Amino acid sequence: MKGKVYGIDGSIIEEIDLPKIFEFEYRPDLIKKAFLVMRANRRQPYGAKPTAGKDYVAESFGPGRGMARVPRLASGRAARAPGTYHGRRAHPPKAEKIWTRRINKKEKLLARLSAIAATANIDLVKQRGHRYEGELPIIVENKFEELKKVKEVIATLEKLGIGDDLKRAKEGKHIRAGKGKMRGRKYKVPKSLLIVAGNKENIEKAASNLVGVDVVTADEINVEHLAPGGHAGRLTLYTLNAINILGEKYESI
Repeated sequence: MKGKVYGIDGSIIEEIDLPKIFEFEYRPDLIKKAFLVMRANRRQPYGAKPTAGKDYVAESFGPGRGMARVPRLASGRAARAPGTYHGRRAHPPKAEKIWTRRINKKEKLLARLSAIAATANIDLVKQRGHRYEGELPIIVENKFEELKKVKEVIATLEKLGIGDDLKRAKEGKHIRAGKGKMRGRKYKVPKSLLIVAGNKENIEKAASNLVGVDVVTADEINVEHLAPGGHAGRLTLYTLNAINILGEKYESI
């Protein structure tokens, strides 16, 4: 399987043999499973204080008084029972609940390989809503990693035909409809380009202000980067260094 390498000016500078991982079988079941496990393991446990609503000296007055047999204070006010003023909750979330989930190492690896291969499938990329009409995967020369200014990154991406997808993400950013606005997640932002580099020190800073764009190294890449929401086919740009690292890392598979 061949792949074209583009220069930062958008021209084709060479053609290379792609690593075998780009020919890997598409496994949406494993990708979804790995994504859900990773999301569950990020979740922070929460729960009610065990004695919440129970810090009262209260007991039922018993029958024969013409009133409900709920626990009561000396004044006669009901307390402790669910539905009473400042009473306990009937079934509160438990802090000791275990949210983490497990996945086999081989399944996790196969999910990652399948998600990488999906980035070279134009049909899957378009199903995610990305706007791109060129060939996949998108591979750029290593000079791209050295760019330090946003305008230089934007200029290169537009020459590669990715400008429309950047515009889609920017226009799609909107205020969340719900209580999340008050909880530190006011905006919903569409996912756009994923940049996979050998060294992200410079390009990460340069692309940090681009809406929906993420930058990771070839060693950091995982299913959450490649398949946001558990749906594979994210529009991805690889530098030549990243392709070589991935090829060496998964050469024996």
